[in-house]
Amino acid sequence: MNREATTGQVILTKGKEMKRKAGVWIDHSKAVVVQMTDDGEEIRRIDSDADRPFASAGGPGSKQPDRREGFVPESTQEHKFMNELNSFYDSVLTSLHGVDSVLIIGPGEAKGEFQKRLKSKKFPAHVVELETADKMTNPQIVALVRAHFQEA
Repeated sequence: MNREATTGQVILTKGKEMKRKAGVWIDHSKAVVVQMTDDGEEIRRIDSDADRPFASAGGPGSKQPDRREGFVPESTQEHKFMNELNSFYDSVLTSLHGVDSVLIIGPGEAKGEFQKRLKSKKFPAHVVELETADKMTNPQIVALVRAHFQEA
């Protein structure tokens, strides 16, 4: 069956199915998505609007009243932060449409949170591995993703 894909989805070419693989370097402020196909790589950056709430000026155990002007309860701030993060994770998930395997890379909690979001949304791609990696340049991310999928 020889069909060429005319949309963003790769279907079949020359009788064999093309596998799409991706690597996502992610933290709470941005994600760098590297999609690898038989035709090459595509790099996309997705920025997050999520701002982690800070503790109130008085800190825990402070004798300052909680009714000061502009005060927002910590639980409300945390809820807003998690909603912003989930929206960010959904944007990253959308960019992975049509991918068969995903490598998730990142320095902190975001990679695990993103993996949970993929599972909760029943994303069909197989998560290959979670890998801890500090800040990286785009070429370093591409090299890491390429090396990971060449070994597999």
